[in-house]
Amino acid sequence: MFSERERERYKRQILLFGEEGQERLKGAHIFIAGAGGLGSPIAIYLAVAGVGTITIVDMDRVDQSNLNRQILHTDRDVGKKKTVSAIAKLREYNPDITINAIDTTISAENVRDLVGRADGIVDAMDNYPVRYLLNRTALEKKIPFFHGAIRGFYGQVTTILPGETPCLECIFPKAPPKEVFPVVGVTPGVIGTVQATEVIKYLTKSGKLLSGRLFIWDGLTSTAEEIAIARNPACPACGSAKKSEGKKK
Repeated sequence: MFSERERERYKRQILLFGEEGQERLKGAHIFIAGAGGLGSPIAIYLAVAGVGTITIVDMDRVDQSNLNRQILHTDRDVGKKKTVSAIAKLREYNPDITINAIDTTISAENVRDLVGRADGIVDAMDNYPVRYLLNRTALEKKIPFFHGAIRGFYGQVTTILPGETPCLECIFPKAPPKEVFPVVGVTPGVIGTVQATEVIKYLTKSGKLLSGRLFIWDGLTSTAEEIAIARNPACPACGSAKKSEGKKK
């Protein structure tokens, strides 16, 4: 059931996917890994859309160099924990939803507990080792994994559905070298909103997901393309070898 305030807040969305779709958003729990460049627009747009519970995890403090792209944070937040800054802003955006902000490093030891009973995992990270942990957690829990990554004016997005689509390790079997990469703030804005759109479509059962497709954005030419991607039978995360290993256990 919706309050009158909620009905007024979401009336344009209800015109789009009905009360049933809005109820799915309200009843959903989405886990966002990262409160930085990608995590900012993702969290903001899922919050204003009415996703009922959002858990966002980050362990960093706001730095001046973050402010060209991490729009959850402002100059007055420099030095604060990103989780503190994020939860304050998101509650202002929508006081009718539940925001959990957890200040910790995602690791093999805690990732399953952190994700808990979430209905989906959103990748807003900037390093592949943690992305691989999140990918495997999504596979294990059989929940979607919404991947996004950026560099400079370029970005990519795909939606991974366990058992149906290639997983992250099928697409990127080796992590790229770690680096401090260049980025302009509009790029995570574009990619983060595409990821948020994928989450909303998945929860409301609308449209066609970026499943089995890698969306690639080129901001320098303002063009987008997609690459069809296929599952790797030998993938160590989701391939036949992994399934055989699971049966033996």
